[in-house]
Amino acid sequence: MCGYDEPVYLISVVAKILNIHPQTLRQYEREGLIAPSRTQGKMRLYSQKDIDKIKMLLRLTRDLGVNLAGVDIILRLKDKIEHLEDELSELKIEIAKISSNGSVPLNKSVVTKKNSYELIIFQD
Repeated sequence: MCGYDEPVYLISVVAKILNIHPQTLRQYEREGLIAPSRTQGKMRLYSQKDIDKIKMLLRLTRDLGVNLAGVDIILRLKDKIEHLEDELSELKIEIAKISSNGSVPLNKSVVTKKNSYELIIFQD
């Protein structure tokens, strides 16, 4: 059984599976929306993950009428949200560890610098 990220499908197979023209896939690649793997002979190979992403592209363009520039923005925002969600999960785990210990580890402690102000009064 191949993995979700393992590239195994040729462009003709993907085009047939999704009922689209291979040029559509090439255009998506030119636009930077997908990046299929390549063999040493430069043949495109698509993974199941790539196919799922293309399905999402087709839903956005066909069903919702989003142009390719809009799709690019949506994909970038989706990736950013996923990254931030991962980061948030890591921080929650770290907070839980700190809470269970009851103290902040020295390498994670926060030191604040207090500013001091001088007050100068001039007399007329």
